[in-house]
Amino acid sequence: MPLSPAPTGVLAPSSVFADVYRRLADVFPTLRVDVRDGGEAPRTGDGWLTAEELVRGGPAFEAFLGRDEEQIARDWGRAARPDVIASMALHRYAWPACLLFTLPWFLARRVPSIPVGALSFQRGLGRMSVALGEFACLPDDPAAASPGARVVPDEDALRAEVRAAVAEHLAPVLGTFGPRMRRRGRALWGMATDEIVEGLWYVGHLLGEEERAVAELRRLLPEPVAPYAGSAAFRELTVRDGQSVPTRDRVTCCLFYTLRPDSTCATCPRTCDSERARKLSDAN
Repeated sequence: MPLSPAPTGVLAPSSVFADVYRRLADVFPTLRVDVRDGGEAPRTGDGWLTAEELVRGGPAFEAFLGRDEEQIARDWGRAARPDVIASMALHRYAWPACLLFTLPWFLARRVPSIPVGALSFQRGLGRMSVALGEFACLPDDPAAASPGARVVPDEDALRAEVRAAVAEHLAPVLGTFGPRMRRRGRALWGMATDEIVEGLWYVGHLLGEEERAVAELRRLLPEPVAPYAGSAAFRELTVRDGQSVPTRDRVTCCLFYTLRPDSTCATCPRTCDSERARKLSDAN
């Protein structure tokens, strides 16, 4: 269920979002978010990499890809194609980055603006640092009078803010990763669609609110809305015990099958429903 309303008054943006990201750490401790106010810079040094450095390409980008290249070789005992490495590296970044937007919307009906200059991350520690300034909220939000608050009229408008804020952040990231992934346009924004949906879906499950997360994501992406190339696309599937569970077909393939030809993900468009039901039964 949504967080309890914060006390009415003027709150710094870091206070407006701190409880949401704390709740994320409670259910998913391998990702922790350091929240700062917009006048501050995200953390640097000691292994921290700014998103701006990443999107500039060059040594920082190559080192980021190199980490995934080494991990793939270690975990799967084989070398991956350059486009596979880049695709998996993008997932490592975009999945948690999308949660910075979607989880505050889901839990508190607040949508932060986080351009690439306001974020840094430390992959070894599973940490992200964000400097939060402007955010969108609804008229009845207790934080509506806070510095940086931008009130929008209704839920439809707030959903549009989620889509716009994620797109603003991811556009330069996709621009850097795209050539190495040998993807562009629809394929890249299809991946963005998948990261938005599957990140909140997973964390919603951890929070015990999977059903509400699925419903909210259906409203957020009921159809392809530019620049996104797909929808939430949830459907029900009956698994081994007769239970009906939600599933979806990813807009794009994550290319994991190139490392394990005998295996695909449960939401892969390559996975037939019988195999998908078996995977979901085993998971439950």
